[in-house]
Amino acid sequence: MRSFRARYAALFARPDMLRFAALSLPMRMPIGTVGLGTLLHLRELTGSIAFAGSIVGAQFVAMAATSPILGRIADRRGPRGVLIATGVVCPLALAALLAAGPLGLSRGAILAVALVVGASAPPLTVLVRTLWRMRLPDPALRQTAFALDAVVLELAYTIGPALIALAVAVGPPGAPLALALAFTVAAVPLMFASGALAWWTRSEPGERHLLGPLRDTRLLVLFAATFTLTMAFGGIEVGYPDFGRASGADAWGPALIAVCSVGSAIGGLVYGGLHFRASLARQLPVVMALMAIPFVAHLPVSNPWLLAPVAFVAGAMIAPAMTVVSLLVSEFSPPEYATEAFTWSATAIVTGLGVGMSIAGVLVERHGPNGAFALAAASAFAAACFALALRARR
Repeated sequence: MRSFRARYAALFARPDMLRFAALSLPMRMPIGTVGLGTLLHLRELTGSIAFAGSIVGAQFVAMAATSPILGRIADRRGPRGVLIATGVVCPLALAALLAAGPLGLSRGAILAVALVVGASAPPLTVLVRTLWRMRLPDPALRQTAFALDAVVLELAYTIGPALIALAVAVGPPGAPLALALAFTVAAVPLMFASGALAWWTRSEPGERHLLGPLRDTRLLVLFAATFTLTMAFGGIEVGYPDFGRASGADAWGPALIAVCSVGSAIGGLVYGGLHFRASLARQLPVVMALMAIPFVAHLPVSNPWLLAPVAFVAGAMIAPAMTVVSLLVSEFSPPEYATEAFTWSATAIVTGLGVGMSIAGVLVERHGPNGAFALAAASAFAAACFALALRARR
């Protein structure tokens, strides 16, 4: 326990660390609000959940496609220009989406605006991780910082939807997207206010290649493992709501997601304060394989009260696994491609979630929630197999 406290005390003893960590939560709130706010707003506007869902999916695709480009620009020219440009364009596009009704936008125009929203999303998460890497050369403190960042992301994914639900309950029809817009407007200024951009260091000029960090086969294997693992997350995102409906109480769906997120947050905090002798490349397949076990344990459970602790245990492995992924991206990527490597990792995460949710939706229709839970277990195990290749390459 003393070592656990000492890790976090050493991290926050450094100048500006506490402020940066505290501000990293509100600057990441768009993650948990923009997609859901857009979905609810367009469903209300058009009366079609299918159309609204396709628009949110298009936003994710646009974000996944452009984030490596933004990362490469940041690596070459610094992050300030990228932040200013995206911090202006993204809120304006989101405001146009909010005003789609009064503006009389057609469905095609709504799609175009949504693509701009996704393509111009400020790359704050990848920049936060790049800045942690630049500020913390000590591997132990970097592990603690990345674990803390994984917890922050879990909080954003938990608090954001809860605030959206509150906006739905007490506000007018446009309130959820208006709340998401407010968070989006504030995100980039909060990054500047954190003072962390002063930590940015330009890499030494050297030979650059079109493929950038994708020339490193270790990163390719890591991205494949990340993609496969996040398919599991997409599976439970679909499986829990269907389980809740099957159990006769729709509220159990978001409740189980919240329980899983709480488990992830606690697991991330604990991992950040521990020391492991095993290398990161050895830790990753183990934690991914361990995650598959509670996913398998979902299958025979039909009572939501019994599933809740199983969901908590499964969640406890999520933040540690994603922390190790981030640490390995930081370890494998050369300095001149530091930000771009993190954007490719984010692309693997976003596409993995989307593919997992799509497959889980088909499986749920045919086999019920157990179809989604089986997908989650199989994906986590497959990710562990990919991660084993990192040990051999190391």
